[in-house]
Amino acid sequence: MSPARAALWLIVAGGLTVIPSAALAGSHGLPVLRHQFASGLTLLVRENPAAPVVAVSLQLRMGGRWERPDNAGISNLLQHVMVKGTTRRSAQEIAEAAEEVGGSVSASGDTDYSELRGTALVRHWKALLDLVADVALRPSLPTDEIENERRVILSQIRNRGDLPFPLTFDTLLASLYGSHPYGRSALGQRQTVEGLDRARLLDHYRRHYRAGRIVLAVSGQVRARAVVEEVGRLFADLPGGSEAADAATPTPAAAGARGMLERPAAQAQVLVGYLAPSLAGGDYAAVKVLTTLLGGGMSGRLFVQLRDKQGLAYSLGAIYPSRADTSFLVIHMGTAAENLARAEEGLRREVARVREERVTPEELQRARAYLLGNLAMDRRTNSRQAWYLAFFELAGVGHEFLDRYANAVEAVTIEDIQRVAGRYLADPTVAVLKPIPK
Repeated sequence: MSPARAALWLIVAGGLTVIPSAALAGSHGLPVLRHQFASGLTLLVRENPAAPVVAVSLQLRMGGRWERPDNAGISNLLQHVMVKGTTRRSAQEIAEAAEEVGGSVSASGDTDYSELRGTALVRHWKALLDLVADVALRPSLPTDEIENERRVILSQIRNRGDLPFPLTFDTLLASLYGSHPYGRSALGQRQTVEGLDRARLLDHYRRHYRAGRIVLAVSGQVRARAVVEEVGRLFADLPGGSEAADAATPTPAAAGARGMLERPAAQAQVLVGYLAPSLAGGDYAAVKVLTTLLGGGMSGRLFVQLRDKQGLAYSLGAIYPSRADTSFLVIHMGTAAENLARAEEGLRREVARVREERVTPEELQRARAYLLGNLAMDRRTNSRQAWYLAFFELAGVGHEFLDRYANAVEAVTIEDIQRVAGRYLADPTVAVLKPIPK
């Protein structure tokens, strides 16, 4: 039975709940108008009649992938400061304007993109677009707000370094990627964030907030052609082109190293990482299914074998994010200090098993259904639908990528799982955190 065409079976707490195929089709089956302005700005509009709300996601090629070691974190800091004042509105006036339209406006910097997002009641869609355009085109970057946001981000960086899992995770990625920017956190590092002043933020803004680097997605009860006209008017002053060409990123070459951290902690952490296909890679869907088969909820192999049967894990799972460049697959476990050696051996054993033994048809079906079911659930809101449209378009695979992806997931076979497991789970990079007394 085809999970997307007949029914989606979502695994919930060990049971099966039927989700009609219309749920998935409705999340990405509605037509999308794609319009590219002469300036280079790309606009995507989905007329979604499901609810009287509208969401906007403005994403641009600015983030950790385009940063250097000396300015790591600049995109995230810039984004947070941008919503704290424009030449027309103060931070309070931006917040009040968002509340008046029944929604919100916020921003953040990530690895493959930075995003300015907003929501509103549909009757205020023009006011929402006006607010987003004001923030995107006329940020004032107030010095006092830069200092406020800097303090917040520095606190986040300190907390990340104090928490066992994030610390071990960041250590693993740095080892896995080497000099590639994916090995650095989008938050940046303390010394780089401390050195970012208004002049550097303004230069970063001017270099990246250009029409050719931006995708604007709108989803809601709106008329697409009316949105095109309004965006054309509001963003007429957006600088054209894409500024300088993006610098080539180094090719990551995992060294297959094993690193040990010792920190005061209640649990030990074991993380095993591998380089994995990019979003555009031909094996993307198969590795997604493989990751889900290993760490997809309580039916995943890791949970069943290492937690249920052996009682080794407090927490565990597998992570395979969508990346425009070479991605990663990380298997992780939190365990008691006295079980550290057994836990690491257990993870390695499960990896060896999935590489050497064929999975069963039932396992494959559960993994595919879990993956597609969670995707359908994640895309129920206009905010998430706008995000997906902008993200896939910006990444270069096209806003309609999810249609192809769902079909590719359904087509994954047992032979595909064994093939990608053998190819990508061959050279692990390991990071271990061993608890020590405080």
